[in-house]
Amino acid sequence: MASPRQGELGDFLRSRREKLTPKLVGIPAGRRRRTPGLRREEVADLAGIGVDWYVRLEQGRSVSPSAATIDALARALRLSKAEHTHLRALAKEGDRRLFVPEVVPPEIRRAVESLNQPAYVTGRRWDVLAWNAAAEDVFAFGRLPENERNTLICMLTNPETRRLFAASWAEEARRMVTQFRRTHDLWAGDPAFVDLLARLRLGCPEFDAWWGTHDVSSSVAGRKVLSHPRRGRLNFEYASFQANDDPGLKLIIYSEIG
Repeated sequence: MASPRQGELGDFLRSRREKLTPKLVGIPAGRRRRTPGLRREEVADLAGIGVDWYVRLEQGRSVSPSAATIDALARALRLSKAEHTHLRALAKEGDRRLFVPEVVPPEIRRAVESLNQPAYVTGRRWDVLAWNAAAEDVFAFGRLPENERNTLICMLTNPETRRLFAASWAEEARRMVTQFRRTHDLWAGDPAFVDLLARLRLGCPEFDAWWGTHDVSSSVAGRKVLSHPRRGRLNFEYASFQANDDPGLKLIIYSEIG
């Protein structure tokens, strides 16, 4: 029986196939096409694999593609580096354990609290698990109920956060959705992630359209412009780091710039 993760693998392949055009990959347009993108047999031919095998993959059926097959599909579908990495991760055997919220070691918590610039720690589900006074001054995590201390819930469903990001909200929110897609698909079907998606769909009208594209991206650093109700315009650079002891923990640090 196919797992939710294999279903995500199939959906991802289909979404990438539908984004391509025959011209882009050097295939004559030929007869009229009823659906967007390449045909399944065209992708299979470009990747050098059997059509039936590719169809089974795209249907989310229980198959185990080799690393060479995944790399061939990545080339055929013109995947970006982030998309290729995501496809490889989806093709691996998934962790069958249920998600359990992470615990921040006291050493990491104290290190975060000692920083002068805004900093916080998130888990695999992007729950905010620890933060310092500078982060509280900007993001006010402490004023939120515990079940709303999640960067996606804050960004997509909290009106105050939407006002904080002002004109940059839509771009930043969509970027976060494409980043989270890489994590979610590895936990597809887990009750904690199913619940999170339901809350995002309910609280953000834009979410379904963004989620439906199956776009993925990766970013560990960048810039954000905020419109703080008390401090006015704030310009930040940010960077993120994974904990060695638990890669599920991620530290995000902001540095204010002129």
